Amino acid sequence: MNKAITEYQTLVFDCDGVVLNSNRIKTQAFYKATKHYGHDPAQALVDYHVQHGGISRYLKMEYFLTDILGKGIVPTELEDLLNRFACAVKDGLLSCEVAAGLDELRKKTAHTNWLIVSGGDQNELREVFTARGLADYFNGGIFGSPNDKDKILAREKANKNIDSNALFLGDSKYDYVAANKAGLDFVFLSDWTEVKDWQFWINENELKSSRNLASSVTL
Repeated sequence: MNKAITEYQTLVFDCDGVVLNSNRIKTQAFYKATKHYGHDPAQALVDYHVQHGGISRYLKMEYFLTDILGKGIVPTELEDLLNRFACAVKDGLLSCEVAAGLDELRKKTAHTNWLIVSGGDQNELREVFTARGLADYFNGGIFGSPNDKDKILAREKANKNIDSNALFLGDSKYDYVAANKAGLDFVFLSDWTEVKDWQFWINENELKSSRNLASSVTL
C-alpha cells in the first residue's frame, strides 16, 4: 500500500477492534457462555479465540465441542452455546466505545464504497449498527457470519460491490490473510487489537499500520 486512503474506491472494515472497541467484550462473552462446563474448558476457548481473532463464533463453538470437550456436535447444545454467547455480548456491543474519526473519514472518502466484513453474527451486527446510528456510513453493506470473511469478500467482489482498488482495515492476523487472499490492500490497526506480538508480526510481514481510524484519516 503506497497510496492515500482517499485514493481507494472501496474501504472494507472489520468491526471488533476497528469500528467498535468490542474485542474484550467478545473475549469475556466466550468465557461466560461456556463457564458452566468448568474454568479450564472455558479458558481454553478464550485462548483459542484470542489466537484466532476474526473467525466466526460458529466455528469457535464447534471447536469447543469437538476439540476442547472431545465430543460430537449436538445441534441443540451448539445452539444453546451460541444463544448464551449472544446474550452475553449484546449489551456490550450497544454500549461500547465507537472509533473516533469515523465521521471525519467518511467525509474525506465521500466517493468511496464502505463495507463491514466481520466474524460477528450478521443479523446482530446490522441490529447494533442501526441502533447506534452507524449503519448509514456503510453504504456497501454490513456482512458477517455464518459466512466467513473469505466467502463474503469473494462474493462481494464477484457482485462488483468491492472494487479492485480496495483497502481492508483490520486488527487481526486473519483479517490480513483474508484481505491478501482477496487481493485487497491492508492496514493493521493496533490500538484495540488482541494480537500480542503485533509489532513483530507487522514488521515481519512488512505491513502498514495505524493506531486507529482517526489516525488512518491521514494515511
